[in-house]
Amino acid sequence: MRVGGPVTVPLGDLAPSAAEGMSPFDYAVRRSRPLVVDLDGTLTPADTLVESVIQLIKQSPLDAFRIPLWALRGRLSLKSEVAARTTIDPSLLPYRPALLEYLHAEKQAGRRIILATAAHQSIADGVAAHLNIFGSVLATDTHTNLKGCAKLEAIRRLVGEEFVYAGDCRADIPIWQSASSAILVGASPTLTQRMRRQGPVEQEFPKEAGSFRVWMRALRVHQWLKNLLIFVPLLTAFSFAEVAALATTALAFLVFSFAASATYLINDLWDLESDRAHPRKRLRPFASASIPILNGLAVAAGLLVVASVLAWFISPAFFSMLVLYVFLTSIYSWVLKEYVLVDVLMLSVLYTLRILAGSVAIGVATSSWLLAFSVFVFLSLALVKRCSELVSLDAMGAATTRGRDYRVSDLVILWPLGVGSALSSVVVFGLFISAPDTRARYASPSMLWLVAIALIYWLARLWIKTSRGEMHDDPVIYAIKDFGSRMTVLGMIAVVLVSHFVTVEFWL
Repeated sequence: MRVGGPVTVPLGDLAPSAAEGMSPFDYAVRRSRPLVVDLDGTLTPADTLVESVIQLIKQSPLDAFRIPLWALRGRLSLKSEVAARTTIDPSLLPYRPALLEYLHAEKQAGRRIILATAAHQSIADGVAAHLNIFGSVLATDTHTNLKGCAKLEAIRRLVGEEFVYAGDCRADIPIWQSASSAILVGASPTLTQRMRRQGPVEQEFPKEAGSFRVWMRALRVHQWLKNLLIFVPLLTAFSFAEVAALATTALAFLVFSFAASATYLINDLWDLESDRAHPRKRLRPFASASIPILNGLAVAAGLLVVASVLAWFISPAFFSMLVLYVFLTSIYSWVLKEYVLVDVLMLSVLYTLRILAGSVAIGVATSSWLLAFSVFVFLSLALVKRCSELVSLDAMGAATTRGRDYRVSDLVILWPLGVGSALSSVVVFGLFISAPDTRARYASPSMLWLVAIALIYWLARLWIKTSRGEMHDDPVIYAIKDFGSRMTVLGMIAVVLVSHFVTVEFWL
C-alpha cells in the first residue's frame, strides 16, 4: 500500500459554501480534520473492478476462464491480476459533480483531502493524478486488500483518530463509526437515517431520483418500435383479421423486444469506454454509472430466459430465428461494428431478419420483393445513423469515431451510398408494383405508385435533415418524434390497405 506524503497548508480564508451555518471557530476545527474519500460508489458511481473485468474480457476473451481461478485465490489476487492486464482511463470515468465541487472548495480552503479506496493502486493513482485534489492515496496493492477494517487501520496510521469519511454503502459503517463525522454520498434512506442517529453528518449528497426512467432508457423501450417489422408479414398477407395470427405476432413482438433489450444492455456494457467518449452516448445509464453493471447483467439474463421460453412456445422454428437474431446481434456488438461498412450491412440484415421472423411466427411465405426492398431501405437508414454521427463529430472538430472505423472524410462516400440505397429501395418497390403477383393480389395496384412517391419524399427528407445536422443518432427516434415522418409513414400504410381492398379506376 503506497501512501502519499502529508500536505500542510495554512488555514486561510473560510470557504463560504462549506462554512455556511457554522462559526469561524467551528469551521476551523472541522477543517483541521482530514477528509478521507472513498472511490467506487462515492467519488464515482462506477465500480472500477467490474469495469476492469469487462475490459479484460473484451480485449482477451480467453481470460474469462482464468477470472474464476483468480477469484478463488481471493479478492486481492483477482484485483492484482486484472489490474496488471487492464488500464482504466480516469478522464472517462463519471464523477459526482456535487461532491467534486465540495471537495474543490474544501481544498481551496486549506483542508487536507485523502483518497482511500479498495480499488487497485494503479486505478487510484490515475484518478488522483487526473483530479489533482488529493494529497495522499490509500489503495489496494499486492499485499493488502484495502477494504473494511484494513482501510480503517490504514487511515488511522496516516492521519490518526480525527478524520471525516465520505462513503456510500453499509460496508463503510465501521469507518463512519470511527470517524469524527460522516459524509453520505448516494446512501439509501435507511442508511442515511441510521448514520444520522449514530453521529454527526457533515454533508449529504443524495442519490439521484428517477430510477424507473433510467431503466427505461437502459432497456431502450422506444427501440421496441423497430420490432413492429414483425407485423409486416401479417400486413402483406392481409391476415390481420385472423385473431390467432394477430395474437401470435403480438407475442413474437414481445419476444424480440425482450431479447433486443437484453442485447442493448450487454452492448452498452461492452461499449462503456467508447460511449463515455461520445458527446451524447456518455449520458447513457451504464456510461454515466446510473445503473450498476451487475444489476444490468442480471436483468439481461432474465430477459433472455423469458424471451427464449416464449419463443419456444410459439414454435421451435421461431425459437431458431430468435437464437439467430441474438447470435448475429452479439457478433455485431462484439466484433463486426468495428469494421467500416460491414456494420451497416449487418444492421440491414438484422432489420430484415425481423420481417423473416414474423413470417415464421405465423407460417406465411415472405416474398423476394419484400426482402430485397428491406435490405436496401434499411441499409440507407443505417447509413443515416453513421452519417449523423460523423456530422456531429465534424461540428465538434473531431476527425474519427471511437470504437468504429469511420472518419469524417468518409462522408464523401457514405452520402451517395446512402442516398443510392434509398433510391434502390424505391426501384425495387416499383418493380414489385409491376409484377404479375402484385396485380393479382391488389384491387388497385396502380395506387401503390403513391407509396413510391411518398417513399422518395420520406427518405430524401431524412437525408436532408442529416446533412443539416438535425438528425438524431438513431433515425427511428427521429421518425417517431418528427410529425412529417409520422404522417408520411401512416399515409403509406393507408394507401397500401386501400389499394388492396378498393378498386379505383385510373384514366391517363
